[in-house]
Amino acid sequence: MSYERFAYVYDYLMQDVPYDGWLEYVNNQAEYYSIQGKRILDIACGTGELSLRLAGDGYDVTGVDLSQDMLTIAQEKASAQKIQIHLFQQDMSKLESLGEYDMITIFCDSLNYLEDEIDVENTFKCVHAHLKQDGLFLFDVHSIFKMTQIFMNQTFTCTDEHVSYIWDCFPGEVPNSVEHELTFFVQDEKTGQYERVEELHKQRTYPSLMLKEWLSNIGFDVLKITADFTEESPTDQSERIFFTCKKK
Repeated sequence: MSYERFAYVYDYLMQDVPYDGWLEYVNNQAEYYSIQGKRILDIACGTGELSLRLAGDGYDVTGVDLSQDMLTIAQEKASAQKIQIHLFQQDMSKLESLGEYDMITIFCDSLNYLEDEIDVENTFKCVHAHLKQDGLFLFDVHSIFKMTQIFMNQTFTCTDEHVSYIWDCFPGEVPNSVEHELTFFVQDEKTGQYERVEELHKQRTYPSLMLKEWLSNIGFDVLKITADFTEESPTDQSERIFFTCKKK
């Protein structure tokens, strides 16, 4: 998967994404579990929207992303807002030499972009290695319901003056996976013409109990599993599953 051209329309298309909800979730977990330190690693930070909010709330933020283009935009935003964040280009399943953190996050279903179990487990191991003792690991994933009932075989469209898209969802090659075929039409501000940009994104999710077992085997205590930005346990129709974990 490549975000190289997608990165430059990402923020425009993600205007309604609940970054403030993730910020509130982080603050609530830090307060409830008495996390005193402020060093936080934001994995799959993208264009820095959450990282900048965290830094604005007083956290010492390091952001990591696979896409250099995403990180370039994040750095431009940080400079424009005069906010200090540290940014690194790394694969979340192969993190190294980033120091230790009081909290580590992987939000916006970014973990679902890992295509096999080994990469997910390796990511958990990397997080564990970079987390301080009793530090918190916070992440979310798409539920199986969302992957199989909301995305599967659906088409989503958006028509806007500057950016339009057609988003087709197809079954992936493995259970609980989806392939997203995205076709964007992006207006060139100088010429007024539209450029066609095509992307293929693959996502896969797993049962919560399977993720909990992997986390426990690696050395995490899964403190709670909740759904959809609430403190409620997941139901059969929950769409986004949240994990709050502590390094043993």
